[in-house]
Amino acid sequence: MLQRDYFLRLIREFAEALEPLLNKKNVQQQREEIKELYRQYVGPYEFYHTATIDEVMQSMEQFPADERIDRLEMLAELCYAETSMLSGPSRQMLEEKACALFDFVDTHSTTFSISRQQKIADLKARSANGSR
Repeated sequence: MLQRDYFLRLIREFAEALEPLLNKKNVQQQREEIKELYRQYVGPYEFYHTATIDEVMQSMEQFPADERIDRLEMLAELCYAETSMLSGPSRQMLEEKACALFDFVDTHSTTFSISRQQKIADLKARSANGSR
């Protein structure tokens, strides 16, 4: 019970840390802070930024089973947020990764999220339009 309470607090902290980051004007500062969020909440930025979906799924085995879906959603949120800071092939790769992660979470989560649904629709629209 205490472990679950701790993890729920961690999820709240993650959301609270991500929101102000998105409102910053300085892209370089955003990039540095998002790298730190990767490290704090899911793992090494260098790995998750370039890993395939299969590698990401395999890496999630390091976390307790009851945390994996939430960790995947955190990673999807980070990828989604980072897409606004990039362009070209890097952006497209992260959009595809975020969409795949959100789809997986949506399929396997016991929690329905309108926000998640909107992000999936946005990412699919970007893909259909050749990215915005």
